[in-house]
Amino acid sequence: MTGEAARVRQMWHLLEPLHAVLYYAPAAFEEAALLGYDTEERWASYFAWRTAPLGAAGADEVVRTFHSFAPAAVAEYVPASWATAPPEAVLAARLRAVDRSYRALFGDRRVEGADFAEAAALARRAAEAATSGVLGGTLGPAGPADSALGPANSALPWPDAPHLALWHAATVLREHRGDGHIAALGAAGLDPVESLVSFAAVGAARPEVFASRGWSEQEWGAARQRLQERGLLAADGTATEAGRELRAKVELRTDEEAAAPWRALGEEGRARLAELLGEPWLETIGSGMLPGENTLGIGKV
Repeated sequence: MTGEAARVRQMWHLLEPLHAVLYYAPAAFEEAALLGYDTEERWASYFAWRTAPLGAAGADEVVRTFHSFAPAAVAEYVPASWATAPPEAVLAARLRAVDRSYRALFGDRRVEGADFAEAAALARRAAEAATSGVLGGTLGPAGPADSALGPANSALPWPDAPHLALWHAATVLREHRGDGHIAALGAAGLDPVESLVSFAAVGAARPEVFASRGWSEQEWGAARQRLQERGLLAADGTATEAGRELRAKVELRTDEEAAAPWRALGEEGRARLAELLGEPWLETIGSGMLPGENTLGIGKV
């Protein structure tokens, strides 16, 4: 991994937990329940929270945009989500959820303090470069599709409160990275289920962890067979040398596509933001709110 790629990966690691509280924090489930969503499990609110920037998207659009979920898993929640609450109500509720969650995690004085304000300003500078086209990667200024989640989140109004602006910037940056990752997987010839099988094969997480994406045992097995025929998987389901090389190329291209915002911010700004995010990152991880094993393969996120 090059020096730039390592720095890009570090910023993803630091920002991802700050974004992900929306999907796990008690306050987020409370806000979702107030909207009328079933909170016995997390997927009804997850699809609403993450899809809302796209508007009242249909199942086909969400399948394409999210990439890794089985169509049947998406269809269970989309477009039914919008019968429960319209996207604009969901967008307002997710900011309330983040406000409450951040205050519970970090305290009122911290989120209203100078460090959060500085971090928000730096992160916003990076996020505004993510889909501006000024320093875009090979995918172009709008990512792989006009309906991609990076541009959709970037088009939303910026919250006034610094801690909410920080969360919004983290969201724009992680979805911008995700759009590039989907393009990298496509360039590698990996369809959605093959993407997950190949990721599990390099030890990112146990195959059971990926069951949340809704693929059947038959679909998973068929994908394994296709990857074995390409010489990417061994008979026991682990990656061959060729399989590891392909996944490494996917991750490197993902980092390259995600690098533009950090080039725009500059090395001094990036390093300062990393310093400011260190303590909130530790507190978020230390809270035990987020799962230790996950489909992202980035440690305790």
